[in-house]
Amino acid sequence: MSTPDLLISVVIPAYNYAKTLPRAVESVISQLSEDSELLVIDDGSTDETPAVLAELQGRYPGRFRAIRKPNGGLSSVRNRGISEAAGTYLVFLDADDELAPDAIRLLSEHLKQYPNTRMVIGGHWAVWPDGKRRKHLPASLPENRLERLRGYLLDKTIGLANGASAIHRGVFRLGTYPESFRNAEDIPVFSQALANFDCTILAAPMALIYKHDDSMRHDIKQDCAVGLAVVEEVFDKGRVPASMASLRRPFKAQRCLSLFRGLLSAGRFSEARDMYRQAIGTDWRVIFKTSYTRKALRLWLSGKR
Repeated sequence: MSTPDLLISVVIPAYNYAKTLPRAVESVISQLSEDSELLVIDDGSTDETPAVLAELQGRYPGRFRAIRKPNGGLSSVRNRGISEAAGTYLVFLDADDELAPDAIRLLSEHLKQYPNTRMVIGGHWAVWPDGKRRKHLPASLPENRLERLRGYLLDKTIGLANGASAIHRGVFRLGTYPESFRNAEDIPVFSQALANFDCTILAAPMALIYKHDDSMRHDIKQDCAVGLAVVEEVFDKGRVPASMASLRRPFKAQRCLSLFRGLLSAGRFSEARDMYRQAIGTDWRVIFKTSYTRKALRLWLSGKR
C-alpha cells in the first residue's frame, strides 16, 4: 500500500466507458492541486478505453496515473485504488460521471476544518439524458451512530453516492469492497463508516451523477446474484458493532422487499412470490408497507407464473 502523502486521491474505475471517460478525467484534472491526485484504473476494458487513456496522458502529461488490470469487477478496481492511491482520503468517481466544479477545493477546506472526519458526505447533481438536472444536498446527520446506520439502511434518510463522498483510508481497515459482489458493493463500506467513525456533511455538490437505464443500479440479475449476502457482509463480518445487531432483521426484510420489487418488474413472478414470503417470514411487520403489500396482492390475484 502506498504511504499517504497527499490529502485527496480521486480514483476513476474504468470499464468500457471510452466515450465518457474524457469528460470524467478532465473534470478532475482541471481542479488538481498540490495536495490532490487522480488515478484511473482500467479494469480490462474491451473497447477503446486504453487508447483514450493514452491520448489523455499525451494531452495532460504527468497530470494523472493510469493502471490497467485484468477484469475483476468494480470492487476489485476500488480495492486496487485503495492500495495504489497516495491520498489520505479517497473519492471514487464513476467513469460516466463528473466531479462538480470546485469540488476538490471545497473538500480540501472542509477536511482542514474537520480533521477528525472519516467520511465526508457531499451533495450531487442528478443529470438525466434529456439534460434535466436536480440538486441533491445531504440532510444533517444524527449524532447517534446507530441512528445513522438506521437512517442509511432502513429509513433512507441518509443518501450516499460514490463521487459525492470522501472516505478516509482508515475506514478500510474494517473491510474493503467485497469482490464477490457485482452490485451493492458499497453498502458494507458506507455502513462501516457510519457505524464506527466520525462523519461530516459538505453541503455542496461534489459530483454530477448521470442517470441511464443500463446502469448497474437497474440490473436485477446482479441484484439477485448478491441477494441477501449483503446482509451477512454488513452484520456478520465485523464491519459494524455487535450492539447494532438489532438492525439486522429489518434490513434483511427490506432487502427481501427490494428483491421482490425487482423480480416483479422483471416478470419473474414465481421468484417474486418466494421473496415476498421470505420478507414476511423475516419480519411480519412488512405487511404495513402498503406499496409492497398492494403489489403482492395483485400478483397473487393475477395468478401469473
